[in-house]
Amino acid sequence: MTAPVAVVVDALSYAASAFLIGRIPLGESPPGIDEAAVPSLLRRAREGIAFVGRHPVLRAGLCCAMTINFFTFVAGSGLMVLFASRVLGLSAGVVGLTLGVGSTGAFLGAILAPRISRRIGVGRSIVVGAVLFPAPIAIAAGAGGPLWARAGALATAEFLSGVGVMLFDVNLNSPQTRVIPDGMRSRVAGAFSTINYGIRPIGAVVGGLLATAFGLRATLLIGAAGGMLSLLWLLASPIPHIHSLAPDHAATPSGDADPDNRPMPC
Repeated sequence: MTAPVAVVVDALSYAASAFLIGRIPLGESPPGIDEAAVPSLLRRAREGIAFVGRHPVLRAGLCCAMTINFFTFVAGSGLMVLFASRVLGLSAGVVGLTLGVGSTGAFLGAILAPRISRRIGVGRSIVVGAVLFPAPIAIAAGAGGPLWARAGALATAEFLSGVGVMLFDVNLNSPQTRVIPDGMRSRVAGAFSTINYGIRPIGAVVGGLLATAFGLRATLLIGAAGGMLSLLWLLASPIPHIHSLAPDHAATPSGDADPDNRPMPC
């Protein structure tokens, strides 16, 4: 199977998924668009961002995740594939196999994340994940020697990054659910998603420009080093000191009840 065929098959899988989802019957007619609700939605979006900015745990978590997302997309999978094929000289099959090892690492990380957090604490698990996710990119960037060493370095980097991303994500989401009031969940989730997903294409574009100017290996090293800078957001926050998720009353930045703490549809 050639690369274009693999891309077409992947695209068709998405088309098939969309077709099957479209066949799911709706239990009710979709409501009409209320133009008066648009200002309310914008207001709630601003409230979500403002709430995150005031809360030390949420603010540090968002800034850390945003930094990691930016730099890991600077050294994104597209550049990694180019680096593996053009610089390391790996065949398409070997590249696919080594990148697939990353999925195994992510699966293992998802299983181990709760156990690790119970042993060393939620906050420290987040710190470890914030380092273990981007740092292994440097292992891939430094690969050399015989074929087995080059492929092994890439596989090791992907595996460790997979473990790191799950250790980071699973444990970071846990304190967020604890400190966000019910009435703010959809607004805070929207703020997180907008910023985190919005920064990724910017990182990818910057990565392409850096690779053009300085080369693939240097760009991967920049991505690894920049991603580890996310640790600074955590060290300056209360997150490393969070050991467990025992119930507390610190749901809002000021410690007072949120004036709009009513459940709202997400």
